[in-house]
Amino acid sequence: MNAYSRRDFLACSSLGFGALPFLSWPLFAEDALSILPIGKAPEALLAAWFPSRMHAFVWRNWALVTLDRMAEVVGAKADDLSAIGRSMGLEPVRGLSEVQRRRAHLTIIRRNWHLLPYDQILTLLGWSAEQLAYTLREDDFFFHKVGDLKPKCEPLRWAVPTAAETARAEEIALLVHEQFPKGALEGKEPLFSFIDDLKAPLAVAPKAAPPDDKAPLRMGYSYFALCGDPLLDPALDPYPDGLLARLAAVGENAVWLHVELGHLAPLPWSKDAHIQQRHAALRELIARAARHGIKIFLYFNEPRSLPKTSPVFNQHPDWRGVEEKDSNALCTSAPEVRSAIREGITSLCLAVPDLGGFFTIKASENLTNCWSHFKGETCPRCKDRKPAEVIAEIAATFDEGIRAASGKQRYLAWDWGWKDDWALDVIEHLPTTTELMSVSEWSLPIERGGVKSAVGEYSISSIGPGPRALRHWAAAKKRGMRVVAKIQCGNTWELSAVPYLPVLENITEHAAALRDVGVKDIMLGWTLGGYPSPNIEAISEINAGGTLETLAKKRHGEANAAAATAFWRECSVVFREFPYHINTVYLAPLQMGVANPLWPTPTGYHACMVGLPYDDLKAWRSIYPPDVFVSQLEKVAAGVEAAVAHLRAAVPTLTPLLEEESCFAETAAIHFASVANQSRAIMARDTGDKTALIHLCEAEAKLAVRLHALQSKDSRIGFEASNQYYYTPHDLVEKVINSQWLASNLH
Repeated sequence: MNAYSRRDFLACSSLGFGALPFLSWPLFAEDALSILPIGKAPEALLAAWFPSRMHAFVWRNWALVTLDRMAEVVGAKADDLSAIGRSMGLEPVRGLSEVQRRRAHLTIIRRNWHLLPYDQILTLLGWSAEQLAYTLREDDFFFHKVGDLKPKCEPLRWAVPTAAETARAEEIALLVHEQFPKGALEGKEPLFSFIDDLKAPLAVAPKAAPPDDKAPLRMGYSYFALCGDPLLDPALDPYPDGLLARLAAVGENAVWLHVELGHLAPLPWSKDAHIQQRHAALRELIARAARHGIKIFLYFNEPRSLPKTSPVFNQHPDWRGVEEKDSNALCTSAPEVRSAIREGITSLCLAVPDLGGFFTIKASENLTNCWSHFKGETCPRCKDRKPAEVIAEIAATFDEGIRAASGKQRYLAWDWGWKDDWALDVIEHLPTTTELMSVSEWSLPIERGGVKSAVGEYSISSIGPGPRALRHWAAAKKRGMRVVAKIQCGNTWELSAVPYLPVLENITEHAAALRDVGVKDIMLGWTLGGYPSPNIEAISEINAGGTLETLAKKRHGEANAAAATAFWRECSVVFREFPYHINTVYLAPLQMGVANPLWPTPTGYHACMVGLPYDDLKAWRSIYPPDVFVSQLEKVAAGVEAAVAHLRAAVPTLTPLLEEESCFAETAAIHFASVANQSRAIMARDTGDKTALIHLCEAEAKLAVRLHALQSKDSRIGFEASNQYYYTPHDLVEKVINSQWLASNLH
């Protein structure tokens, strides 16, 4: 079975901003809305467990958007909507601050995707059409995460609830009071409050040494960074001092930012008036990070493609590369394009000399060079050139830019997406001053539930390194190049709704295996898993000659070390049973977990990449037969629950750190159990087994109540930087309503 990467997945699938002036829905002209992508536009799904679409709108936005803004969207008074919410048992809410709302835009869009047409979503956000179009395109492929389509929604307009709707609202209120008798539906700990915790100074901050260029690389990402322009907008600061101190304390010595070269250097095809301002902000960040012993790296996908209609291509027709949708690549076979990139890197290195370095993806998520999406044969210049030649040439261009500035910046060429039949050829032609980075676990053979396959990436349930990385590192080392392992240390798309998975034995074994093959430099994760966790600390512990046991003693003390070690081992062993496949981790409701609704009839919608999973069981299970998929998930869930029970028996009064690890493990068990329940519910629904389906509805409601209690106490649960909140406490209450409604309609 072939292993697939994120690039393969995107190719094979269907096609933070500052506050803006308030915009009312009638102001959005059709020509403005025309820039927003539509796709197939099927009929929106109706949340029939609510009395009406208006009730669903009020429920889902109650804690995220002000009543005044919601009222403006639908042409109501704030008091009208307040009465709707209170009629369903909703409580007065704290609400989000303006800064918090800026951190919740993806969550708001996703929960209104089937409720509102674009113009009303724009009003809800207070955005322009251009701003939403940019977010859907550039915010980690968000339009892809919602299915590459916008469901067809009629405008939602205020109307006084009917008698039937009012009666149903009263039923919901009774259910809510019965299942949540203590109230606090919004959660006891406010959403995003973890950010203030991470910003706060450490009570006892370790003394940080200056950045050491000779130390093994330990590079991570911010736990709560927003997509946008953090070097221009101070409110988007992804690395406040408190977070930097915590990352340094667990062993990180580098962090990275995703930026565009045209924002930091003058390019012939990109004119930006704020380059100097960003340079100043970057220098300030570098200086702050250095005080914690941390270097700053930049992630580039360059050169960025341009719209087909760009006047640049009229002026320089030989720069026009391969076409994709409404864009063309800037052809790097044109010497002027490479020169511009080289000079841009040089100018950046001269302007910001203490920058740690760069890494790039050249077979890229973004259309960059003509072979980046494997279509170089359609370019008149690149069709006669090998992919390896083009990829290596643009990597060399980056390296030349650094050398021209006499820079000390490191350059990591990431082999992500390189095809097996030309990857070694690329490595053979890279400058020896370039470092080669590989996903460690890629192509690792695995067998789960009797099903054999291979890892693509994003797996903690599998312990690398795999044959692909070993092959590429060996080729690079033979040429005298430095090599880097990219791993997922804190969490993965196997589950990203907790800050870290307490499977420390898997982490330490992977770290030891990398050490044993002579790979010292590590990128600790992509945009997920950036929390300053014991998982990250484990990497440094192993490379310093420590063990799982010595880490447990440092973190939990002599008295609790044995119990913690046993807990970590038990979680690790059972997690190796997870039914991994790259399509499963992207498409199954692993991230939404119990918050994903149960549907009475097939929705007809396809699951989206870590977005909306719907009821697409065939996609969820991927290569696994239904019974195997479900039984493996149940095995993992039961095993993790058992590990938590054993920990609590061994340490009756858990310390705060053990309580945290126990909480995240329990959350993981609930997610896996819920995916199994949902899968069984779909099978029962489709075979007409009402008795089984009613039982599964009841099971899902119980899990929702449990998870609500956990998330209510810990605002980190349900959050991930590139997707924001997958669910909020109100979504878990909604799942109870959804489950009860479906079960009652089956009796």
